Amino acid sequence: MVTYIWQREEWPSFRWDGNRLLLPLARARHRQGLLLGKMGGIGFAAQRDAELAALSEEVVKTSAIEGEVLNPASVRSSVARRLGLSEAGPMPVDRQVEGVVGVVMDASKKHVRPLTEERLHGWHAALFPTGRSGGERIDVARWRTDRLGAMRVVSNPFSPRPTIHYEAPPARRVASEMAVFLRWFNAGREIDPLLRAGLAHLWFVTIHPMDDGNGRIARAVADLAMAQAEGTGQRFYSLSAAIERDRTRYYDALEAAQKGDLDITDWLVWFAECSERAILAAEAMTERVVNAARFWKTHAAHPFNGRQRQVLGMLLGGFDGPVTAKRWTGLCGCSPDTAQRDMSALVGLGLLARNPGGGRSTSYRFTWPPASTPAIVPEDPPPEPKDGGPSIALSPV
Repeated sequence: MVTYIWQREEWPSFRWDGNRLLLPLARARHRQGLLLGKMGGIGFAAQRDAELAALSEEVVKTSAIEGEVLNPASVRSSVARRLGLSEAGPMPVDRQVEGVVGVVMDASKKHVRPLTEERLHGWHAALFPTGRSGGERIDVARWRTDRLGAMRVVSNPFSPRPTIHYEAPPARRVASEMAVFLRWFNAGREIDPLLRAGLAHLWFVTIHPMDDGNGRIARAVADLAMAQAEGTGQRFYSLSAAIERDRTRYYDALEAAQKGDLDITDWLVWFAECSERAILAAEAMTERVVNAARFWKTHAAHPFNGRQRQVLGMLLGGFDGPVTAKRWTGLCGCSPDTAQRDMSALVGLGLLARNPGGGRSTSYRFTWPPASTPAIVPEDPPPEPKDGGPSIALSPV
């Protein structure tokens, strides 16, 4: 029979090996410092564009990890509106998108507020505005009750022999477990911020206090921890995007830690490495932002209309796929004839080029940046530390 970490007598006294964490922590923190330094030098407008891209990606990917597909254009419009950017556009309001955006931005922007039961329940209500998940009614904005049985993470649930990856503490323990966790989170700034974020994520998802949405809220808690450490209220990288790209190892690392002996070194190493990958990806995004700033400066004298500016902004932000009249009308809320005139004008400026094909399948590709546009070359990582640190234990109770 499997023993989970919450069943061990020493729970929740987590421990880890500082020697093994020195290098992955040093690399992640080094890249983080470089990224924040670069962002400080690109100007306020470019920073806002980078933040828009990072927050939008975080919203889309934290949902994708759970198999939920959100409309990227709706997400970007919602984030832009909350940031006070003109790029928001006339996209219709999607309650599901608004809820996830609200949680992600609350964690990043309101980092000075303590994490409380009420705040977590507010996040949960935002994620499930209809009170349902997958068509099933769930307990919303309160701790789970296990009314349908023990809370388990299961794969192949409809097979004769489903695989049980994890079973959470019984519902009767959730309130007291969360009280301990919240007390630690709101006072626990004595450890490295990246370790604190990784530990908070694992601890929350191990308690699994909600009927659904535990993974998304756990990632928001980790984002809050990082925002508290950075102290800026701005987010320039997406941890969820890096997790989504390595989703199998993410679940494997969680499962191994939850079935372990409270030594969570392997999980924290994975989390630090994942954070480094997130920041590396953000450096590529920063390159797009710099290119976008160069674009608007180059074309400052051209009177683009509002629809053109909206679509150009999305293309410069990494919007995927070809440009078609149908997509243009959907994004801008205009007629097909108006969309065609808008696109033809951009073709005339050399900003859109027609793809092979024609008729109803006519599409265009964005032709910026020019081939000669220089790229941002990342600096080398820090050298490997020669001396290790002591093993570290944490007793939050």
